[in-house]
Amino acid sequence: MKRFVRHMPLGIFVLLGCTAHDVNPQGTIVFRDVDVLSMESETVLFDQTVVILDDVILEMGSSQEIQVVSGATVIDGTGLYLMPGLAEMHAHVPPGNSPPRDQVEDILFLYIANGVTTIRGMLGSDYQIPLAQEIERGDVLGPNFYVAAPSLNGGSAPDMASAERLVREHKSAGYHLQKIHPGVPLEAWDHMARISEEVGLTFGGHVPADVGLVHAIETGMSTVDHLDGYVQAVVSDDVVSQINTGRPINLQGLVSGVDESKITEIVRLSLENDVYVVPTLYLWENLYGMNDPSQFLTQPEMKYVSSAQREAWRRQAAGGPRDSPGVLKAFFDLRKRILKALSDAGVGILMGTDSPQMFNVPGFALHRELKLVGESGMSNYEILRSGTSSVARYVRDHLGLEGNFGTIAPGQRADLVLLGSNPLEDLSNLTDRVGVMVRGRWVPRTEIDEGLKALADKHSVGG
Repeated sequence: MKRFVRHMPLGIFVLLGCTAHDVNPQGTIVFRDVDVLSMESETVLFDQTVVILDDVILEMGSSQEIQVVSGATVIDGTGLYLMPGLAEMHAHVPPGNSPPRDQVEDILFLYIANGVTTIRGMLGSDYQIPLAQEIERGDVLGPNFYVAAPSLNGGSAPDMASAERLVREHKSAGYHLQKIHPGVPLEAWDHMARISEEVGLTFGGHVPADVGLVHAIETGMSTVDHLDGYVQAVVSDDVVSQINTGRPINLQGLVSGVDESKITEIVRLSLENDVYVVPTLYLWENLYGMNDPSQFLTQPEMKYVSSAQREAWRRQAAGGPRDSPGVLKAFFDLRKRILKALSDAGVGILMGTDSPQMFNVPGFALHRELKLVGESGMSNYEILRSGTSSVARYVRDHLGLEGNFGTIAPGQRADLVLLGSNPLEDLSNLTDRVGVMVRGRWVPRTEIDEGLKALADKHSVGG
């Protein structure tokens, strides 16, 4: 038996570059005859029709089963691939109380332009909570926004009282999680962990040196960003003793002091405690391996960044690497080996880049990150899952919010990317975008290109 959805032949508007949101803002949008990567498995579902009603996937099935009738905007998906939108799980939007609105919206647009429909902002400010609500209502074009609170660190939380006060304030303010920066003392950390559990505010980010990765995981750390602490956790006891007694250990000492049994041990601990890891490999290779900033400043995406920001990054990179190329390669390879071991064991991996940081242009950096993650040996499907279905599971299980996204199925939020080629075959196909849908709003390639051109023009004249 065929099922029917209403159809009005408005596909011509899509071809002319008008958005379906402009044509039919509260109506039905249909992707017809499209191949679907649902991310519920590694299988491609061929010749599907996907029906969107407002911001929800209403129906999906064989194009032979679903007959489209009047009332909907139709997007012809013949030869195209539809997959869930990606997530950037260590993102930044401008901090402070009132950054320039155009600067904020430019960053949000860069994420959308690159197929990123969800971000986790990791340096929160008060204005970001209502901003997330504006995005959710559709008042502002941007990715779904999970907001971390201003960080606990050695300066903001040097003792138990300040740590407790901040956690309670941040929970009351409506932040989705607590960000951690280095420097939190062990006593303040343990108290913070107890209060966070009491009020129901999960925490993640960096691992303070006084705490260490093992204790951080055992006391409830939700996400470990940048693989922070993992290299230190797998070195031999002799190296640990040197570190504990204050003797300097350089990168060479860490890399050459790996105890293979400790990799297995820390992977097991991570899995047992349901920790998620945000590797940010691209950022770390920039931080440690930077030699000539000009090679980054000439990247195509730099035209979407202000001259002031480019100059700030250039100054930040001054001085070059502190170790030899051989030591750096061994360090980067070790991080990738740890990442592969975590992924193979089933530890949750989440996409992230720390953009905008050190030549990481929002959205664009994510695609550079994926290339490095692929060098770890993770499969294309595993990498795609780290930005889709795994994110939804984290949001549901750790943030306690609806995880109704990250897969393509009836009832899921309509956050989608339409591609001209299959990303399971090559992750670079993620840049072959025909359009992006966020909460049911369709943003075709023409609109993306126009927005990027306007942004490039803005910065070409000193913006």
